[in-house]
Amino acid sequence: MRPIIDNLEQILDSDDEERYKDEEALSDKITEVFERGIIQTEALNYIRGRSIEQTYLIIDEAQNMTPNQVKGIITRAGKNTKIVLIGDPNQIDKPFLDEKTNGLSYAAKYMKGSPLCWQLTLLSEECERSELAMDAIKRL
Repeated sequence: MRPIIDNLEQILDSDDEERYKDEEALSDKITEVFERGIIQTEALNYIRGRSIEQTYLIIDEAQNMTPNQVKGIITRAGKNTKIVLIGDPNQIDKPFLDEKTNGLSYAAKYMKGSPLCWQLTLLSEECERSELAMDAIKRL
């Protein structure tokens, strides 16, 4: 949950200087987003056997998933569901996965050309984290 909350903090209070001056108010905003059901979170373990309809399903850190896990998610898409896979193949931290064998790269390769799929690849200079993060990606 913490990565989701980190991103929500940046979205709901985009002023870096002011963001944490009233942490209680920021926390209340995030709690409201979850309480109103605008965003729901669930472990991947609970997706088996489901048909997920009328949903925007956002999977972050997809580069740390196996091809079977990604297939398991995409094949659960029901009517009017959109799936967004987000990740960076340069930031894999799972053993036995690499830039070519991870779920994100697998989906990109095999879904390419599908009329039901769009792919967007950001350039390295579009990194949103920091110069340090970009330098580490290049060096490590």
